[in-house]
Amino acid sequence: MEAKAAVLTAFNSPFELTRVRLREPGAGQLLVRTTAAPFCSTDWMGWRAMRRKVPPVVLGHTAVGVVEAVGGGVEDLRAGDRVLVAGTPQCGECFYCRIGRPDQCSVLMDSSDPVVGALDDGREVRAAGRVGAYASHLLVDRIQVHPLPDSLPDAVACLLGCGISSALGSIEHIAQVEPGQSVAVVGLGHLGLWAVQGARLAGAGSIIGIDGHPARRDLAAGLGATALVDPTGEDPVEAVRALTEGRGADVVIEAAGPELASRQAVLMARRAGTIVLMGVAHASTEVVLPQLALTVHGKRVCGCQNGQITPDRDFPRWIGMLERGELDPTPIITREYGLEEIDTVLRRSMLMEDVTGVLTSF
Repeated sequence: MEAKAAVLTAFNSPFELTRVRLREPGAGQLLVRTTAAPFCSTDWMGWRAMRRKVPPVVLGHTAVGVVEAVGGGVEDLRAGDRVLVAGTPQCGECFYCRIGRPDQCSVLMDSSDPVVGALDDGREVRAAGRVGAYASHLLVDRIQVHPLPDSLPDAVACLLGCGISSALGSIEHIAQVEPGQSVAVVGLGHLGLWAVQGARLAGAGSIIGIDGHPARRDLAAGLGATALVDPTGEDPVEAVRALTEGRGADVVIEAAGPELASRQAVLMARRAGTIVLMGVAHASTEVVLPQLALTVHGKRVCGCQNGQITPDRDFPRWIGMLERGELDPTPIITREYGLEEIDTVLRRSMLMEDVTGVLTSF
């Protein structure tokens, strides 16, 4: 099987639009024809050699598509089924799946990106996040594929596997936001805007959106933020404290990435508050935090790999929320593109001209 793909063959260079000869689906695998895939900041970081990717590699870690073929042992999906391919597998057998933490599934965390095919010159091609979404066809494992209803447009449904799951999971599962609590969201890109919506749905009493980009602050206001802070014009830590009777926020969701954002998120939380760190800059970035905040002040700092979701449980519920209009994807999907425009999508994402650009033509 040949797939048309945007292959990263060298860091910081244009993608190579070429054909990849995919392997046949093996046991427990499927061949999926791609219909939509979001372009995430994670992917331009991979393009810039910030995420330990090994070229040649097809980036993109979540997608929506239609099953075209199944390998041995796959009995519950068949050709023609519409599916979500998520970046987080759920094998159900490893140590982490057995303790209820499939976000740390060993299939993803303890192995490198798999080889899914080869270029015409024989070089092996890997699939980022076990997906490799920026291709016309995907060779993926059944354990990260989920049935989809026909009610959601492709461009909306493909956001479930990354932005929606990470952000809503951070609110629901990790921070466990309660009605009336104050929530500060640092960074109002696609993760932060979904977190704002999640906090609103959780009944947060105040939602403080923090971002230096004025258009993104405006979007956050329309999605439920009750106060906005421009960190380029004032100290965001002091601003959040001033908005929370001097204490700091009950919950802080960091969705920006830089080390400074992580540090400020910890500082702007109240004593015994909860901080969820979602953003990642370089794979080698280190964060320096004040010891008293973690000891005497009792702040709880949590990581967030894909919202600590349990895919089989969470995806159906969030699909229902999208169907009922409880979650609004409209301002988050900035533009739709064809695969041949991927270098444009990359540039616009890096310059923050898009919140989320979605590839819908392959």
